[in-house]
Amino acid sequence: MKFVKKIAAAVFAPAPVSRDRALGLSERLTAVTTLTSSLEYLSQRKEIRQGGLNDWNIVKDVQAQSTPVVRRLLNAVSGPRTTTALHLTRATVAAGMLLPGNSRWRGAGNIFLGASSALLYPRHRYGTDGSDQVAILVQTATGAARLTRSAPAKDALLWYVALQANLSYLISGWVKLIGEPWRDASALGGVMRTRTYGHPGMFRWTQDHPKAAKYLTHGVLALECLFPLAYACGGRLARPLIASAAAFHLANGYFMGLGRFVTAFTAMHPMVAYTSTPRSHPAAAGRDDRALPAALALLAAATAAAMGTAVQRRLRATEGWHTSRVLTTRHGNELQYEVLSPGDGTQPVFVFAAGMVSTSEHFAWITERLAQDTEHGVLTYARAGYAGSRYRSPGRFTLGQSVDDLVDLVNGAVAPHRKVILVGHSLGGEIARRAAQQLGDRLHGVVYLDASHPDELNRSQQQRDTAGKLRTALTQMTWYLRLGTGILMARPDWLESLPVAYRKKVFAQYADVRMWDAGRREWNAVEADFRAFSGALTPIHGAHGLVVSAQQTVDRDPDQLLMHKELADAHRDGRTETVVIEGAGHDTVLTMGRYAHQVADCITEFFGITTTGAPGTAAEPTTGMEPGK
Repeated sequence: MKFVKKIAAAVFAPAPVSRDRALGLSERLTAVTTLTSSLEYLSQRKEIRQGGLNDWNIVKDVQAQSTPVVRRLLNAVSGPRTTTALHLTRATVAAGMLLPGNSRWRGAGNIFLGASSALLYPRHRYGTDGSDQVAILVQTATGAARLTRSAPAKDALLWYVALQANLSYLISGWVKLIGEPWRDASALGGVMRTRTYGHPGMFRWTQDHPKAAKYLTHGVLALECLFPLAYACGGRLARPLIASAAAFHLANGYFMGLGRFVTAFTAMHPMVAYTSTPRSHPAAAGRDDRALPAALALLAAATAAAMGTAVQRRLRATEGWHTSRVLTTRHGNELQYEVLSPGDGTQPVFVFAAGMVSTSEHFAWITERLAQDTEHGVLTYARAGYAGSRYRSPGRFTLGQSVDDLVDLVNGAVAPHRKVILVGHSLGGEIARRAAQQLGDRLHGVVYLDASHPDELNRSQQQRDTAGKLRTALTQMTWYLRLGTGILMARPDWLESLPVAYRKKVFAQYADVRMWDAGRREWNAVEADFRAFSGALTPIHGAHGLVVSAQQTVDRDPDQLLMHKELADAHRDGRTETVVIEGAGHDTVLTMGRYAHQVADCITEFFGITTTGAPGTAAEPTTGMEPGK
């Protein structure tokens, strides 16, 4: 019994490390990381030559958006000879850092290693796997700590590294927890079976011992999610948590080939040990802990800023345009819609239905062209849960609700004597197809823009493979935005292709958790609906059908082209046509002006619409025109 108590007392006790000891251990571990890194790059010099994986003539294109000063600096250090000389120097300095000593000159060595790693990181864009970034963080902090004579400044820098270590584990763990593969313990086997990071022996073990593999997977989750508990109970949990983390990195190094991860991440552990030791212990006597409340204050300020940004974006996303109107459907949902052009009262009205996790403003290039160049009415709307539309239905969501909402919108927002042409992109195309069956004589035609097919999950291997990834992505985005990370979200590249007047509102919707939550709700219903589909498409009588496919979609998945043809064939007693927009992708067929204008031209030609521009030409859209004007 006494023996057990002694073991428990030794395990559950602080890990006392002094300030100088923590600095020495951390800088030597990162020196090993740098030495290994440079020796690896020197042994693989062919990768930086012409045609190699890190050929600068190709890799530098990633830095096209950087400032001229940064580009010139990177070009200066990225020549094969300069890169080789830098790695030789780094290897020499890193080897010297392994020698005994505690002088301030070691600070200069750390700063050089960190700065050179930062300069070379873009040069070696492929192959770092995150270890170099961690080494840069630790080396710059330890270098600054070596150079300063102020004890509080040293402690602040050590706290900085320790807090970064806690954040890296904490965020990594909670991100894994959001993903279903880690919760159901299939992630470990999935990683071990990959060619890049896998290990055949470990993969077989996960298959032969599923229960043990489950415990191991959940143990990794618990370790990362609960790592900050190293500071609980007076630091008594620091030793087991740090030892477990070190063992985790050793396992990664052996099974996944991430050898540099071992020394890179464990280099932060001495700082965690130092900062988690009670100040009453001689090793931490006089430690300045003001960095911790300062960091918490910054976190609180950042949280407040994130909440303020989220509120501002929510208001921008939900307020609509100054001409927005609202219609309540049979399910109690409130749909926000825009009449971009009333058109001639004798002509049909185009009604646009967007895809999943997409906005009505994605149609901007097409709707502006049709509103300006034709006498047809143009109406767009946001499905329940998107933009300013409210999801009020008390029951379980089904795809049929979205279909009913579209039918109610047509009957409530379009004059009874006017016909409609439904235009749907992606999932919006399938919703339009089903709504067409209920509209009867009111329907003039349907335009399918790279539309979904209800049998695609059964017939297309690519769609089946994508389904699980999409579900995970929607779940992760929903949780990320709920946690306030929307303030960190960058503007996606495709956004800059939309007309200028629409970009702010589209980004506000893109960064709003409501849209992703609605998308997840829709995808759950769609996946169940599509997997249960069997038989042929229900015929649509008396209405024309135009099917527009994006070339990239049908090139990657030929089954989609066959299913798109079936959408056209489902239209009976009406004209049909299938068109492929060369070069266009699933989203760029809408968001890029040149592709979207081709789509608009296809629509006007198919329906025999006379444009109001000069004969044989189409008027250019007014990109600054607000919807509704």
